[in-house]
Amino acid sequence: MAPLSQTVRLDHTVRVGMLGFGVVGSGTHVVLTENRNTLMARAGSCIALTMVATRTPARARAALGPDVLLLDDPMQVVRHPDIDVVVEAMGGTGAARDCVLAAIAHGKHVVTANKALLALHGEEIFAAARAQGVAVAFEGAVAVSIPIVKALREGLVANQIEWLAGIVNGTCNYVLTQMRDHGWGYADALREAQALGFAEANPTLDVDGGDSAHKLALLAAMAFGGAPRFHDVHVQGIRTLQACDFAHAAQWGYAIKLLAVARLDGDGLQLRVHPALVPADTLLARVDGSMNGILVKGNAAGVTFYYGAGAGSRETASAVVADLVDIARALHSGNCPVSVPALGFHHDANAPSAMAPMAALRLRHYLRVPLAQTDAAEQVHKSLTAHGVVVAQQVQTTDTLVLLTEVIDEWRVLAAVEELAQLAGLRGEPVRLRVEALD
Repeated sequence: MAPLSQTVRLDHTVRVGMLGFGVVGSGTHVVLTENRNTLMARAGSCIALTMVATRTPARARAALGPDVLLLDDPMQVVRHPDIDVVVEAMGGTGAARDCVLAAIAHGKHVVTANKALLALHGEEIFAAARAQGVAVAFEGAVAVSIPIVKALREGLVANQIEWLAGIVNGTCNYVLTQMRDHGWGYADALREAQALGFAEANPTLDVDGGDSAHKLALLAAMAFGGAPRFHDVHVQGIRTLQACDFAHAAQWGYAIKLLAVARLDGDGLQLRVHPALVPADTLLARVDGSMNGILVKGNAAGVTFYYGAGAGSRETASAVVADLVDIARALHSGNCPVSVPALGFHHDANAPSAMAPMAALRLRHYLRVPLAQTDAAEQVHKSLTAHGVVVAQQVQTTDTLVLLTEVIDEWRVLAAVEELAQLAGLRGEPVRLRVEALD
């Protein structure tokens, strides 16, 4: 059988310029090289990395070989007349924004896996691309190995999306899995995640929920319309969790996950990232380690589930190269690479939904109340009753009262917890987790 490269008539080469040669950039080069013949057969064109801007030219040269031009100024790449597509692999939101906008202004298509860039500046970037008639592709920006962008923009376009809920940060999911499986505290689980490379030396963006919020802003824009609305996301991280929370949750039939939730109902659009109890028999409860999983509920398709690796060099490269193939296919066939709107909605019809206040939520809640004295439990129950909070289940030890409530208005339970924090018989602030039924 002839190699794939011999079965494809190549009359066009898509010339790629890359900004940065770190984890994403080097992985993209590897996938382009290893799968060259398959990619040519699928794209109908050769996808050639011809130019790289990097601050580590010696390392890049050893990996790339002599045929790729190395530059130290990314603007030279984005302005170069011999580049068709710019892959932004720099990271960050400052210089990356300037380079992406410059590439668009010079008529280049752009591929990026930079979720923070698009969550914060997506409206500006997509508008500039629309005006220039070029594509901005970003499959690698959310749950990298999972084709969730294509699913929302293309596979589920017949649906009105009702809600989506996902585990979209592998660092947090790894930490929470270790806390559950080994009974470790948060600090010990995080240290192991850092030692294994699952967490950064400074894990703030991950463990405080910011990374998940960036991704949720993009997911919600594709599911419900409007621009990415990062600043409207309610964000809560995982630092307050303890090993005992996982044991109590399991006793009541739940797992604990950091969820990114977007839901559209009569109160408006909810956008929230927070740790939550999810039923142990659901698919999301079984997403462990550094893996990601996303549930999407459409009014026609019902619930669909997407699972895969949420981080990694080759995993991210899989999504980046898929975007390059889409662009190459369109160019090869003479079609416009922007036939699918960046966020799945045509601009003239893309009105944003009103935001729902967090106070409008109605969920069950898990409360862990640290007691300084056992008779303080009676004070806790009186306070909860005064705020209309009904307790469904409870466990009490000598120094902790753990409760699971019935469904209650968010504002009521929040007021109750604020009052509990002032009680004299406690030895610390109560911890509150929402219970997400995923229905």
